[in-house]
Amino acid sequence: MNARRFPLFLALFAAAPVAAEEPAAPPPTLAEARASTAGTWRGELQYRDYQSNEWVGIPVTVTTDPVGDGVTLVRRAVFDDGPRRGAVYITSVEMLAKDGATEFSTGFRAGNEPEIGRFTLALAEARDAEHWTIVATAEGMDDDRPAMIRETTMRDGGRLTTLKEVDFTDDADDDWLPRNRTLLERVAD
Repeated sequence: MNARRFPLFLALFAAAPVAAEEPAAPPPTLAEARASTAGTWRGELQYRDYQSNEWVGIPVTVTTDPVGDGVTLVRRAVFDDGPRRGAVYITSVEMLAKDGATEFSTGFRAGNEPEIGRFTLALAEARDAEHWTIVATAEGMDDDRPAMIRETTMRDGGRLTTLKEVDFTDDADDDWLPRNRTLLERVAD
């Protein structure tokens, strides 16, 4: 480089804009992660076949609508339970309490009494609004036995997976048994 041009080069280099890295978006809050499930999802509800130890699934479509208050979601699930039973409809209303970690839910299904639940939620992992894990736990009943119930929901982009496990509290075992899971993919709006 010509010695007379070197100072000009330095002046131009110093004046050049430096590309600043954009700061990473903060991970979502629990409320924001829950809200990111809004929309329509399709996939399967799978049950563990204890004879073969394999998952057996039935088709399901789930639509989640926020009501606008930032804490309440209405979920409508339609399961295809085969030619004999046909479509099964389950509607739930879920509300995040003021403490930001308790979720109250009520589920409605024709022919059944409404189910009322209270879950403790924890945001186990959260990278962004499309990549997170929420763990919900509650005391309840399963198979007519008292149990701790744990539902782990993982969002990985356009996939949403929920695994329901139970630990019966009327025995000495501390084993979480898988009961069912939903494997869903987002449907384009």
